[in-house]
Amino acid sequence: MAKVAFLGLGVMGFPMAGHLAAKGHEVTVYNRTAAKAEAWVARHKGRAAATPRDAATGAEFVMACVGNDDDLAQVASGPDGAFSGMAKGAVFVDHTTVSAQITRKLATEAAALDLHFVDAPVSGGQAGAENGQLSIMCGGTPEDYARAEPVMAAYARICRLIGDSGAGQLAKMMNQICIAGLMQGLSEALAFGQKAGLDGEKVVEVISQGAAGSWQMVNRHKTMLQDKFDYGFAVDWMRKDLGICLDTADEIGARLPVTALVDQFYKDVQLMGGGRGDTSSLIRRLK
Repeated sequence: MAKVAFLGLGVMGFPMAGHLAAKGHEVTVYNRTAAKAEAWVARHKGRAAATPRDAATGAEFVMACVGNDDDLAQVASGPDGAFSGMAKGAVFVDHTTVSAQITRKLATEAAALDLHFVDAPVSGGQAGAENGQLSIMCGGTPEDYARAEPVMAAYARICRLIGDSGAGQLAKMMNQICIAGLMQGLSEALAFGQKAGLDGEKVVEVISQGAAGSWQMVNRHKTMLQDKFDYGFAVDWMRKDLGICLDTADEIGARLPVTALVDQFYKDVQLMGGGRGDTSSLIRRLK
């Protein structure tokens, strides 16, 4: 078992850190809102730290799951950042969905300090985090990945090294591109069925077993038909992720016409007051 620090206790990080504790790892947690760290300790034992540096001191592995590029830079770098507290040879594992640029910048900074860095964004949403069934796509060296993988196994359904530093983040962008198109298609189909007077649940029971089937269809169709949208990844965060995808596409010369369109549809949902609803709320535009 390892000595682990976990930075960021949101809807994903809180249960992920809990799985580490349940597997017997010695876990210290940090969260910008201290009350959430205290609540985690009350449930899972372990220790709460006042700063990322304090949490990382003495840890073999430091896992982060925060909000965006700036949040990640804050918890990793600077006098109170995790890097300043980590011992040489320790591994920083970033589960945040961020740009490949910040990943490579921090990986270079870590290497200069004789630290190791793995970018490891996750997919599976809040339910996947709570059930310990996340898909994790990683970037880094094979050696660093091999060290970190047994720790990540506490909350992983599948975990794979995709390539060098930044490759995990690029793979996560592919994941979000797929979800955007799939969710728009599912929204259109369900709204179409309602307009046509069909029983959406009966239709989905059939078509989910065929070529149209998807995780979104199986897990979100009922709540979409019921106009309930508090079951997963928020629209605000999806737009953050799609912005990263679109910026990266411009940099590498890729074309994302559907992704760009769906990003604007999610903007419509935000303007309707639905920024905190889950990504399936895309159907609201069509009703």
